[in-house]
Amino acid sequence: MTSDVTFFFDPVCPFTWRTSRWVNSMADKRGLTVQWRLLSLATLNEGKEIPEQYRDGMARGWRASRLLAAADQRHGQDAMARLYTEIGTRVHGFVGPGPQDGQPTGGRLIDTELLAEALAAADLPAELIEAADDTTLDDAVRDSHAAGQARVGTESGSPIVAFGDGPGFFGPVVVPVPDGESAEKLFDAVRLLSAVPEFSEIKRSRNSF
Repeated sequence: MTSDVTFFFDPVCPFTWRTSRWVNSMADKRGLTVQWRLLSLATLNEGKEIPEQYRDGMARGWRASRLLAAADQRHGQDAMARLYTEIGTRVHGFVGPGPQDGQPTGGRLIDTELLAEALAAADLPAELIEAADDTTLDDAVRDSHAAGQARVGTESGSPIVAFGDGPGFFGPVVVPVPDGESAEKLFDAVRLLSAVPEFSEIKRSRNSF
């Protein structure tokens, strides 16, 4: 079955986290199914000159992505979604849309302690932590990443959103996370645009965190 929304994400990206909370809230409100798929910024930037300050984050992102892939493979999509929520809350600092955005919470680095905490909070087996360093899971992450890129049709960062079996689009980037009527309007607008085959891109400057 085709999901109502497919969401490709890299767990280290703070913009992606905000979009994911919007998608999650809209799915809850409208009774929609979301397929959570991994996107790897580390894979996207392989062979490129990356500033030193981003390399550590990408390495940490690999560990989180492997763990999320393992959760999906062994325990299903709901487990993956719960784990992403627990990781993201600790790293990026809030759970959902509204006034939580911008509060000085979260901000932790992805390490073994954080991942173990997230597993426990997501009600997943503690021994799953071993997957964070299981490089045999890298192919699953890369395959998911490639599927996201193919869905867009060109090289794209995180996140990617697709509706039904339609094309994928980068974004939307949202700061802060929209709530109420704004969230509803944005969802309807993006879904409508995705159904127009002539439409390919729209962009403006980003809001600051």
